[in-house]
Amino acid sequence: MSLNDPAQVNSSASDSTIPARSTSSESFPDLVCFAHLHWDFVWQRPQHLLSRFAQHGRVLYVEDPFIHPDQVEPHLEIKERQNGVKVVVAHLPFGLTWQDSDAAQAKLLAEYFEKENFKQYIFWYYTPMALNKSRDFRPVLTIYDCMDELASFKFAPAGLREREQELFKKAELVFTGGYTLYESKKLQHPDAYPFPSSIDKDHFGQARQPMADPADQAGIAHPRIGFFGVVDERLDIELLRQLATNHPEWQFVIIGPVVKISDDQLPRQQNIHYLGGKDYLELPSYLQGWDVATLLFADNESTKFISPTKTPEYLAAGRPVVSTPIRDVVRPYGELDLVQIAANADDFGRAIDKALVQTQDTDWRRRTDEYLATISWDLTWQQMRDLMLDRLQAKTAGQASETADASLISAS
Repeated sequence: MSLNDPAQVNSSASDSTIPARSTSSESFPDLVCFAHLHWDFVWQRPQHLLSRFAQHGRVLYVEDPFIHPDQVEPHLEIKERQNGVKVVVAHLPFGLTWQDSDAAQAKLLAEYFEKENFKQYIFWYYTPMALNKSRDFRPVLTIYDCMDELASFKFAPAGLREREQELFKKAELVFTGGYTLYESKKLQHPDAYPFPSSIDKDHFGQARQPMADPADQAGIAHPRIGFFGVVDERLDIELLRQLATNHPEWQFVIIGPVVKISDDQLPRQQNIHYLGGKDYLELPSYLQGWDVATLLFADNESTKFISPTKTPEYLAAGRPVVSTPIRDVVRPYGELDLVQIAANADDFGRAIDKALVQTQDTDWRRRTDEYLATISWDLTWQQMRDLMLDRLQAKTAGQASETADASLISAS
């Protein structure tokens, strides 16, 4: 998940990817999310979770501001999305200091909250840097969904680690995007919970059935070795280059926008095909045409804590998977022998060779499906929501007790 993802690379998923609005009478406060990722960039963890929250209450998704090259009156743009989420973008003039920018955004948000009657709301953070524009508000609950170790990413903003420590003090709950990240964050917050990447099984399961091959992939020969995701500093470019050189008989299909690295850095062998970013709804049709799916991640600071969502998505699509030794892939997928792990080009090539015939392994298929039956975004959302409701009820009870104690004191 990059810190500077450009907007409008991929469109939002349609209503078919999320549950219908709940008719439950259980009250839930409005939810305001502060994010460093554009909603319309890549459909991933924030979209999966917040689309589900939006079925039970109002959800605002506050993005980083859009800076105009000329003078413009500061204002908010509200973008309605099919899933019920409202995307909020502040438009600001060029030349503001970061302090003035944050103050302007805070003022715009306060005015919008007043206009739309946002009084009981939860703050949900993906980036600690958003504290600069939100610390003076009074949410009923504060959540930090820490999906990555952002301070290790390329172009991470100065002061991010300091703001994260401030957010730890404010947050009642900390969720993490994987177990490795949890092991780090639980040392910094007493109420941290691991929620690793999950799946929409029905969506990716479409790839197990015959589907039309997309036009830009149809002419590529087999065997096809695929990867989808953001192409940035986490991709092991040299591994891809060596694999393509060592195995000219294989075709490497790379799907995803190129971010924070130059196109000139990418290997350009004839058997590597860069197809660009695709809509979330299109991914099963591409996966259906692959013979093996890969996680070509480099071993660097930006990948130390990642828990790739694509791991269970590949498996749900029925594709054999080969990965570099990312800790949250090794555990549990490698340890359960659901995904093959390889640390160098020679071993990776041998693992792909094995994976090319793995679809015929009925035991692997059975074990994979048994594991996938234990995870889903619906389950992740429900477990998060239960924790949040518990904290809200505890706070309400505590406030009632304090009020009662104060009344007794004043009466005595």
